[in-house]
Amino acid sequence: MLRQHRRTLWVGANSFMVGAMWLVTAGAAADDSPGGVADLVITNAKIWTGAQPSGAEPTGIAVVGDTIVAVGADAEVRTRVGANTTVIDAKGRRVIPGITDSHTHFISGGLSLSRLYLREVRGKQEFIAAVQSAAARAQKGEWVVGGRWSVESWERPETPNRSWLDPVTGDVPVFLNRMDGHEAVVNSATLKLAGIDAAGPADPLGGEIERDPQTHEPTGLLKESAMNLVGRLIPEPSDAQRYEALLRAMKHANSLGVTSVHDMSAPADVEVFRRAAAENAMTLRITAYLSVDEWSAHLDEVVKAAHDSHSPMFELVGLKGYMDGSLGSRTAYMREPYSDATPTTPYPRGQLTAFASSESFRQQVIQADAKGLQMAVHAIGDEANHLLLDAYEAAAKENGASDPSRLRTSRRPRAEHAQHLLVSDIPRFASLGVVASMQPFHKADDGRYAEKAVGTERLKGSYAYRQLVDAGALLVFGSDWPVVTLNPFAGIDAAVNAKTLSGEVWLPSHSLTVVEALRAYTVSPPKAVHQESRLGTLEPGRLADLVILLDDPLTIPPSRLADVKVVHTIVGGKVVFTAAP
Repeated sequence: MLRQHRRTLWVGANSFMVGAMWLVTAGAAADDSPGGVADLVITNAKIWTGAQPSGAEPTGIAVVGDTIVAVGADAEVRTRVGANTTVIDAKGRRVIPGITDSHTHFISGGLSLSRLYLREVRGKQEFIAAVQSAAARAQKGEWVVGGRWSVESWERPETPNRSWLDPVTGDVPVFLNRMDGHEAVVNSATLKLAGIDAAGPADPLGGEIERDPQTHEPTGLLKESAMNLVGRLIPEPSDAQRYEALLRAMKHANSLGVTSVHDMSAPADVEVFRRAAAENAMTLRITAYLSVDEWSAHLDEVVKAAHDSHSPMFELVGLKGYMDGSLGSRTAYMREPYSDATPTTPYPRGQLTAFASSESFRQQVIQADAKGLQMAVHAIGDEANHLLLDAYEAAAKENGASDPSRLRTSRRPRAEHAQHLLVSDIPRFASLGVVASMQPFHKADDGRYAEKAVGTERLKGSYAYRQLVDAGALLVFGSDWPVVTLNPFAGIDAAVNAKTLSGEVWLPSHSLTVVEALRAYTVSPPKAVHQESRLGTLEPGRLADLVILLDDPLTIPPSRLADVKVVHTIVGGKVVFTAAP
């Protein structure tokens, strides 16, 4: 018998004794099954498969190509080790299925990694100093963009305006988003370029140009569609810049254990994803929804793209739309006025977008459903969610039973965010098959001011993870990156521990267990996009997307969940991230 040599990848510094346990294999023994010798074997692990049977957990995984062929005891998977097999000794660490972030703006996130970031500033003076530094570095004709500011944790929560920016920016145009992307602050140079002054223009449909009530001069704050008056003037990133942003974003995501994202994609992003897939440059899987204001003009385009997609790394599956804005900007559309609205508040209930308020809204939903396209619609306010559920229900009734000629025979429409719900609407998610696509870190963020905004009674249906799961809804988690951190363990921490960014425990009765939160990041997202036959669990026949963790979220104190770190990220059997020793 020839002596075999194998490559071994050592991880971590601590060893643990783990006995031989449960085994499932895809075929016969390694020496007589097709492809029996594995390309990758992981041993000495604590494996949470996401489809765990009763009994002890497995300790080893074998992978051939991009597919798992065996999950079981170390002794069993070692029978598949050959001369060229990479062997990873997990040193007793936890292995979980690959993590899916179910709501990103991925290329925007990649671009944000090289832009001004104001999320961490602690007050007005730090805000101004950071903007001044960025303006000083700007080349002639260059804009200062980025932002992601939030004032709720400041000692004095003051909303920025152009009077902060003008003294330190001069004629450099500035456009800085609030953290949720539904409001932006600009300087006077930008307002001049956009032709916004005391004389006009009027508020666009679904937006607001905030003005001084006495002088009617713009304050520099633009909300919702009013941001487009400036946004259309900002130079678009080139294709090369978008591609570099994608590469940066994938590297960042892999370091956090993210192996797949569901992306709300601009049309220009889609072409970048296609290029990266064609060039085999993808280190995570992207399932995209085309984000456009008018669906009807794009229906056949998206159907054709979905039919033609053969890449395991990129799929375009549907359309993205917006019902309303955000809670922080008071533009989320509520059934009743905001609790802190005043008699002079222009939009006391928030606003529906032009898309949602148009006469064709429901018909566009019905048309997209008839084609078998998935729909992913942003809805934050309780009335916005109610109207969206009504539209999905109307589409199901209008189009009848599943039609084999449709792109997909089963309906899995999505409510993106679903943050504030009428209690009576919670059971409708399960009965209508609507996916609740939520971002738990938003609860940690919004919990600092939500009660002031909507009052105690309406909170019964807010961030209702527990209520949705108990009602049988399919719940998936994501980040909304770059709105908040891409780190999934920060989201798990928020979903389990119910702490706000101010450190207060808030709505703990809405929380999930660690396993439930983990499922919302691993097992459930593939179901939301019709990929559950190949992703989401660690079983033979599934694609080998998995993560080895430095810390075990299933056993550490819940207070440490946000600090869980990744040792290895593996996508399709390839190691795409390894932590520094």
